[in-house]
Amino acid sequence: MSDAAQPTAAEVRAAAEAVKAAIDRHLDAVERRTGDDDPAVYDAFNGLAAAAEVYDELLYERYDEVTPFEIPGADDSLPPYAGPAEPSALSVLIRRDYVVAEPPRLLAQAQRLADLDAGPGGGPDTAPVVGTSVHAALGVLFGEYEPDEIASRHKEFGLEEGDSTLWVSAGEAPPEPGEWLGAPFEDADPELVVCRFDVSAVFDEEDESDED
Repeated sequence: MSDAAQPTAAEVRAAAEAVKAAIDRHLDAVERRTGDDDPAVYDAFNGLAAAAEVYDELLYERYDEVTPFEIPGADDSLPPYAGPAEPSALSVLIRRDYVVAEPPRLLAQAQRLADLDAGPGGGPDTAPVVGTSVHAALGVLFGEYEPDEIASRHKEFGLEEGDSTLWVSAGEAPPEPGEWLGAPFEDADPELVVCRFDVSAVFDEEDESDED
């Protein structure tokens, strides 16, 4: 960006003062809140996010510096929480994507597990042959290990991580046993999400783009 197009130091300072004022308004709204879904708090949050975004952009354009915090904007935040104030039940919804990056490694690990399951008296002749089918190998792998262990050891199994997301969703009461097994993610409601954690390579790409 040319010097002529850069914001002035005064403009950056004014943006910083706007952030300070937005923080005060947000705190005041929180202190005066009338309930969990107080619209004044929601508006103050969005105002703070907008002011922080402007300051961050001007700071970078003028001084090539960034802020050490990130406030999510209204477009990429969850909708206002509409669940119970005191949840008595929780649902944890997880999706993790993988690429079978090294099929030979996956097949070898699955066959090793099948050989071990055959027991001391068994061997290659008695163990199921799973080392030639990715479909069968995945069944053995996910039948043996918990998903969290696979996530932490994915390279060992020839897998490459893709995007992942975890939603913690609130509820009034636990569902009846077997109630949602036919369609486990059909009733996922963003308005009941207490917190959410996303992991994606797209975030790394955005960071690299910001540094250019």
